[in-house]
Amino acid sequence: MVRTELREHIFKIVFQVEFNNSEEMPEQLELYLEELHNAKDKDREYIKNKYEAVVAHLPEIDEMLNRISTSWKTNRMNKTDLAILRLAVYEVCWDEDVPTKVAINEAVELAKKFSGEDAPAFINGVLAKVAQ
Repeated sequence: MVRTELREHIFKIVFQVEFNNSEEMPEQLELYLEELHNAKDKDREYIKNKYEAVVAHLPEIDEMLNRISTSWKTNRMNKTDLAILRLAVYEVCWDEDVPTKVAINEAVELAKKFSGEDAPAFINGVLAKVAQ
């Protein structure tokens, strides 16, 4: 799989965090990974590791998003946008393998594919502040 496709799968799992409690997520992750019939073991491992890294930083990520996005706190954000932002903020702030511009561009592309028409501009604006 290419990184864009891997990122999409990570986004989908991060999205599930809003709808499952933390005790259920390991099982949800395994079920999701089992359904990726075209994925190689290294792809599954990459998805799992990146998801776990994002989740490990969720308190910091959400605090940052709440500080930056003054009119839209995380508890009021569209859940799709929130999952995209969480993944992108992790990539911008902690993932040295992903250039900031790539993380922002990929987040905007996810928003175009999975969210509403205003989402790409919102995501781009929030991530521009994170990147500063």
